[in-house]
Amino acid sequence: MNEQPIRWDDLQIVLAIAETGSLSGAGRLLKVSHATIFRRLTDMEQRLGVSLFNRTRSGYTQTLAGEDLTASAARIQAEVLGAERRIAGNDLKLTGTIRVTTTDTLFFGLLAKIFAGFRKKHPEIELEVVISNQLHSLSRREADIAIRPTSSPPETLVGRRVRDIAQAVYGQRERWQAAHYPLPIHKLSTQAWIGPDIHMGDANLEEWMTKGDRGDHCHYRVDSMLGMQGAAREGSGIAVLPCYIGDSDRQLIRLSEPVPELTTQLWLLTHPDLRRVTRIRTFLSEIGESLRQSPE
Repeated sequence: MNEQPIRWDDLQIVLAIAETGSLSGAGRLLKVSHATIFRRLTDMEQRLGVSLFNRTRSGYTQTLAGEDLTASAARIQAEVLGAERRIAGNDLKLTGTIRVTTTDTLFFGLLAKIFAGFRKKHPEIELEVVISNQLHSLSRREADIAIRPTSSPPETLVGRRVRDIAQAVYGQRERWQAAHYPLPIHKLSTQAWIGPDIHMGDANLEEWMTKGDRGDHCHYRVDSMLGMQGAAREGSGIAVLPCYIGDSDRQLIRLSEPVPELTTQLWLLTHPDLRRVTRIRTFLSEIGESLRQSPE
């Protein structure tokens, strides 16, 4: 294989000699010895078969070939430095796309406002939000990050538990405003209940609803928490809702203390291959902190 005639470090030598007018000056600029500059210049001229500089008592002056190569080297140096600045700037600006999957309840109840703050701080990042009660595969890159309530996150993912989500029983404020609450759960068992449809995928809440008389008095089922909230607002029954949703709804009133067995963990999850990506790491850190500080 033929040796490459011109390398980037060769061009740096040419630029340094042209700028300083001497081998010693080029050596100081590049932080190498005078002898190293001399050896590499001689080697380059031999490989190219031309003289790049005239040696005079006043210093080194460029030949026509030297002027041509110096001009090319200056253009390449400008391109290299520009690329370095752009790359460094992009890293500081945190550009790129982050695809997040979460539930409708979390998005409308907590994340929409938090995401707005993140986008304002990092406008170069594009957020793609998949709102679904079904967990999208992070392994197949259907999403980069999952924000999910779960007590058993998949072992194939990495992340952090950011907080617990308390849940309580809520009813229409107009209907229940005269009640003395909080009421014990057993006093509510025979009320009309709004429960989760099997497609919502909340096995813990489904099991809780079957206990006592609650299951016998649940004749209205919805496949999302936001749907259950809407039904409760209209006075169609009472429902278990996350406290961050129920407490912020002025048409609802909390009828019970939080139900301990329905408390869930909120996790921020990503694929192990993505956890060192700067924008992913920043998103996990900042969104996690915002969620920890958000209302219970």
